[in-house]
Amino acid sequence: MINIAVLGYGTVGSGVIEVLNKNGESINERANKEIKVKYVLDLRDFPGDPVQELIVHDYNTIVNDPEVQIIVEVMGGVNPAYSFVKEALEKGKSVCTSNKELVAKHGAELLALAKEKKVNFLFEASVGGGIPIIRPLNQSLTADEIQEITGILNGTTNYILTKMTNEGLEFNEVLKEAQERGYAERNPEADIEGYDACRKIAILTSLAYGMQVDYEDIYTEGITKITDADIKYAKALNASIKILGTSKKNGDKVFAMVAPMLINSEHPLYSVNDVFNAIFVKGNVLGDVMFYGRGAGKLPTASAVVADVVDAAKHVGTNIMTIWSSKKLRLSDIKEYNTKFLVRLSGDETENELLVKELFGEVTRVKAEDVSGEYAFITPLITEGEYKEKAEKLNNIIGMIRVAF
Repeated sequence: MINIAVLGYGTVGSGVIEVLNKNGESINERANKEIKVKYVLDLRDFPGDPVQELIVHDYNTIVNDPEVQIIVEVMGGVNPAYSFVKEALEKGKSVCTSNKELVAKHGAELLALAKEKKVNFLFEASVGGGIPIIRPLNQSLTADEIQEITGILNGTTNYILTKMTNEGLEFNEVLKEAQERGYAERNPEADIEGYDACRKIAILTSLAYGMQVDYEDIYTEGITKITDADIKYAKALNASIKILGTSKKNGDKVFAMVAPMLINSEHPLYSVNDVFNAIFVKGNVLGDVMFYGRGAGKLPTASAVVADVVDAAKHVGTNIMTIWSSKKLRLSDIKEYNTKFLVRLSGDETENELLVKELFGEVTRVKAEDVSGEYAFITPLITEGEYKEKAEKLNNIIGMIRVAF
């Protein structure tokens, strides 16, 4: 028998209990051991819920119990999760977590500690919810050198952009509906400003290249400036707007960013809509692969956590996780990244055309149905730095979106 403890009885924590209860027999068969929840840590009590008999309020009860071999951390946030997880690993207990903030900030350190103690620190659910991506990067794609990882990594923002595209609604209107439906938090900043996707692409980039990528170093842009007019230009180009987390290797340079981008129907992520997530990976041997599914939600995330619990149960006394060095990966300056830009200008068309040609050379003019009084164009392929330098000479920019085709 393997005794586990669950830290946090919120959305994901209750989902873990539900998955273990619902599929306990098959889960035990796959683990080749009986998995039993001995404790659930929470500040609250849950009268009337069967979980109440497992509830404890003091973490020391769990971490000092030699019968507990695996701890599931689904509290979220860095503190006290970090100190709890570190102490668990130091005392020879494996940890499975869905906590992207914790993994992004302390992943390398906690993996090294787990290796030293011959236990495991597993975090499949920290990126993409129920979509398997950490394990494939760690196991299935190890023969490849990863050239690119690009993903729709946040279901809330993908839902908002899908609704804006399909129903012609403005951002604030859709955000309010997403909050009412429980897809967006009351304070949606982490989602709509791109911070959630940033932490996730930091984790994936760290795993792909085996070194620490600090999410603070990744250029991040959210979707709050996307308007109905932007959507109309996308439709005119037979394209769609997605907020993508991406990291690309170009020679010895690695670029990473999170930003809204225009992609056309040839892009593998074009048809990923609503609350779904997808992650596209390009290897130098395998080529292109894509992972698709529900990237968030109680049961999809809990499913990934329980899969890690099974893995930890099957490998008691053996460390199975990949090398993720604490050595920092120096990301290349985003100013050197090459892309195209859809730029919208206010004012007279003839004057804009002359100025744009002088600054950018030959551009592609774009017109959209029901949009008037402005001049829109797509630049040639230029660096971020070049664009910024030229854009500073324009005082009438209404909006800009990067173009990935």
